[in-house]
Amino acid sequence: MVLEKQQGLEKHPLKPKDVPCPEPKDNEIRIKIDVCGACRTDLHIVEAELPAHKMPLIIGHQIVGRVDRVGKDVTTWRVGDRAGIPWLYKTCGQCKYCQAGKENLCTYALFTGYDVDGGFAEFTVVHQDFAYHLPNNYSDQEVAPLLCAGVIGYQAFQATGLKNRGRLGLFGFGSSAHIVIQVAVHLGLEVYVVSRTQKELGLAKSLGACWVGHIDDDMGTVLDAGIVFAPSGELLVQSLKKLDKGGRIVSAGIYTTSLPGFDYSLIYPEKCLTSIAHTTRANVKSFLKVASEFKIKTQINTYKLEDANQALLNIKNSKISGSTILLIQ
Repeated sequence: MVLEKQQGLEKHPLKPKDVPCPEPKDNEIRIKIDVCGACRTDLHIVEAELPAHKMPLIIGHQIVGRVDRVGKDVTTWRVGDRAGIPWLYKTCGQCKYCQAGKENLCTYALFTGYDVDGGFAEFTVVHQDFAYHLPNNYSDQEVAPLLCAGVIGYQAFQATGLKNRGRLGLFGFGSSAHIVIQVAVHLGLEVYVVSRTQKELGLAKSLGACWVGHIDDDMGTVLDAGIVFAPSGELLVQSLKKLDKGGRIVSAGIYTTSLPGFDYSLIYPEKCLTSIAHTTRANVKSFLKVASEFKIKTQINTYKLEDANQALLNIKNSKISGSTILLIQ
């Protein structure tokens, strides 16, 4: 499904096309894709909320499939291995951020389904060092959301500074939040969930939230940290009102609307409002290890590849809860 022009999803901008099958370079593997997740980042790319980096483009960055060809210098993969590819496609390894262990900020990073063709297709290629062996206790459909919603949510969770105690707020309860809540509960945290829809609040409660409600409701306490998943600058500011002194609000989105002006008291004393950007290979591996320790339940909505426009429209219009998966094969 090829994006040739950024425009509203109502116009069905993703078009089915036959394109040449990619061939792996010496250090690359080719993956025959079984499933690929879809999320709001894909939506932002399609509708030009993120500027185009490549056109035409095959989007998609939650890729699960089997290796069907390897380059001559590949040492860590064999034909038939199951592999996953997330958002971070490749880094330079040489810039100051890579040298400092912050490759998610790499000056020359490439991103799957944005700078290079991604997973809304039958085949893709990737450098052997940027694909991941996946935990065996998940099916393809179950593990695909972990490669974006799970990985980004886990990076945001780590950025809160919480470990195995405390009160964590989740603002917005889509694909990423419904994975993060399970990790947080598994680690022993109290989780408070804010959402606009009763369906999402019900799901949060069933997954272990100790409180659910709307942004103007009284939680009965203050939070040690929070993660804002919804792309709303207003919600970022409102979440600060729920935060205890010394706490931290982390914005997990790659895009959000403008922040309204706010009083200094919302970040004093020593409250922090920050963001995360992308992820690192170390974070991906750490999260997949945690995911292998217990079974994260992923609520899945499946679509055929040719229905990709409708799948993204349903995300845009908040018609689904949980994660969206395209069935490629």
